[in-house]
Amino acid sequence: MSEKKIRVTQVRGLIGTKQSHRATIRGLGLRRINQTVELADTPAIRGMVRKVAYLVKCDE
Repeated sequence: MSEKKIRVTQVRGLIGTKQSHRATIRGLGLRRINQTVELADTPAIRGMVRKVAYLVKCDE
């Protein structure tokens, strides 16, 4: 049984954003614009993505 994954891509820069949003982006493993990471599809990750939805693009 394979674990579900979601692909998260950073689409905007972090200049001018709240410190907690910057920390959330780093927690997702993103470092630069257009970088994509594949993460486990858990409620915690979904909450992080929702918090910074204006900075990222999410593909199921």
